[in-house]
Amino acid sequence: MQHIKAVIALVLATLFLSSCDSKLEVNAEWKDITVVYGLLDQSDSIHYLKITKAFLGPGNALSFAKIPDSSNYQGELDVRIEGWEKNSQYDSTLKQTIHFDTIIISNKEEGDSIFYYPHQLVYKSRENDILNSNYIYKLFIKDPQTGKEITSETPLVQKMPEILKPQSAPAKASFIPGTKNQAVWTSAKGGKRYQLVARFYYLETKKSDPSQQAYKYVDWVIFNDLKTDNTIGGNPMEYSYSSDVFYTVLGSHIPVDPSVNRAASQMEYIFTVAADDLNTYMEVTEPSYTIVQEKPPFTNIINGIGIFSSRHSNTKDNPIIQTSFSQQTLDQLKVNPNTYLLGF
Repeated sequence: MQHIKAVIALVLATLFLSSCDSKLEVNAEWKDITVVYGLLDQSDSIHYLKITKAFLGPGNALSFAKIPDSSNYQGELDVRIEGWEKNSQYDSTLKQTIHFDTIIISNKEEGDSIFYYPHQLVYKSRENDILNSNYIYKLFIKDPQTGKEITSETPLVQKMPEILKPQSAPAKASFIPGTKNQAVWTSAKGGKRYQLVARFYYLETKKSDPSQQAYKYVDWVIFNDLKTDNTIGGNPMEYSYSSDVFYTVLGSHIPVDPSVNRAASQMEYIFTVAADDLNTYMEVTEPSYTIVQEKPPFTNIINGIGIFSSRHSNTKDNPIIQTSFSQQTLDQLKVNPNTYLLGF
């Protein structure tokens, strides 16, 4: 009797399970979600915005990412930014309007990301428009087909008022093993996060044919996450870095090639300053090295997701270029364990 009861129970369970829908819907109903990435820099005269849409469907999402139509809007969007001058706490005046059109760029290489390449659709400003660092810039995006509107706004990061070190010519770049160099500057208004890149230029010449020459460079990121307590500006800042790292970076980025001679040319120091919202966005998207792996999402796009913020690079309006290297540095390139095989 117990055996019969068990069989009956098994049959009933089988009938019950077979009557259920075996399909599990993991994808919700599709929703138009606009994704915006835009960084303004007043040292640029041409400005770009990346505007796409989120996508979701059955199958492998990585496969969808390789199809341009998955993330691009079918029609062109109406895109503009407006520069507003603040008159008082509650009043501001429209001073500037910049319109954007679509353009295809082809500088993306395989492996840069999981998305399609080499062609990318972006929005480019129509004219050579210089931004005013005292304006608040508002972003307006409208889809003519649906009437959907997306907005955001950002202040600009102003120019760094003073850079004391590294010094420009006639000072010479010097990296003596066992010593430290310093970067000393004054914080920029609107700036929250600082990056300093030392760009080492060198001339490469073919031994078999000295007429075959090419200038090349290696970027050394000295720091990229130095932050201020506020964005008021005018605060003294400094950072010390080891001279030994200079040779380590060159040794790891320049390949050994017995067929060429190389000569150190110059060093360019590039300060880049990120606005507060951009810093926050970077913080929440950076890998977590703590036990807390989940981070809250951040976006300043209204009716969409992404980031519309600003940064400022000193390369165009205030370049700091070391026109030469100290003789000790040139000698060290020839004998340092990291660079002696590179042909300097």
